[in-house]
Amino acid sequence: MNILRNDIPVGLCSDHAGYELKAIIEGYLESNNISFEDFGTFSSESCDYPDFAHPCAAAVEAGKVYPAIAMCGTGNGIGMTLNKHQGVRAALCWEPELARLARAHNDANILVLPARFIAPELALELIDVFLSTPFEGGRHQRRIGKMPVGNCK
Repeated sequence: MNILRNDIPVGLCSDHAGYELKAIIEGYLESNNISFEDFGTFSSESCDYPDFAHPCAAAVEAGKVYPAIAMCGTGNGIGMTLNKHQGVRAALCWEPELARLARAHNDANILVLPARFIAPELALELIDVFLSTPFEGGRHQRRIGKMPVGNCK
């Protein structure tokens, strides 16, 4: 099973620190016939991750892309920015089990990668795990429903 939908592309975004890894991921997606929309950056020149994270997150919220993959040097900055959006559940992952649990328990809709701290081979493994893990629902759904501001008693 995978979480991809044939009718909408996967979203991609990065800053300069994640640019090279994003290019590798684009090639991987292309070789697996997975469509994607790239929100930038489009070079390794220094830039600000919010400029690319916000449009990607807005596209996830609007249902224009699903899921998305984002990266910056540590993954922290871009992940924090993505999670400012109410409809986003971005998960920073550096081990396959974290990617699996982010999907299975948290219904994460954006995989965040720490580009300066993982090898490209591991990044692709994380993507495979993320894209092939369904959300378990059940008791986890109740918790997901409480994530947006104002939804907790």
